[in-house]
Amino acid sequence: MITILVDHNIKGYAVVLWGILASEGWHELFPIRFATLKDVGLADDSSDREIWRFAQQNRMILLTDNRNMKGKDSLEQTLREESTATSLPVLTIGSAERLSEGAYRKQCVTRLLEIVLFLESALNLPVAGKSLKSSLFRDS
Repeated sequence: MITILVDHNIKGYAVVLWGILASEGWHELFPIRFATLKDVGLADDSSDREIWRFAQQNRMILLTDNRNMKGKDSLEQTLREESTATSLPVLTIGSAERLSEGAYRKQCVTRLLEIVLFLESALNLPVAGKSLKSSLFRDS
């Protein structure tokens, strides 16, 4: 089973994404589970570095919309310093506010399913630098 660790700032949106997976029967076909920081014993104010390390140690895929380089423990800085070829990807929702749009939500769910299905391919996405990033859907 693949566990998607949902960052605290998008847990409400994750419920919407899970609703699509469930309503279309995808949750029965794909072994996916969504977990919040609280579910796994992490505080909402945990640093990005702590959250990423926990996700990696527990073989979880981190789902977030907050990917910045503000501070030494920011997610982007952590990825640049600590990610390896075997690190699981961080899935970044390009525009969380657009999740109110049905077509955008569907595209995010489709991309999430593709990544789960082809996890090895997701680990080898061509990216700049050392950062492993898979954007669910670019804001266009």
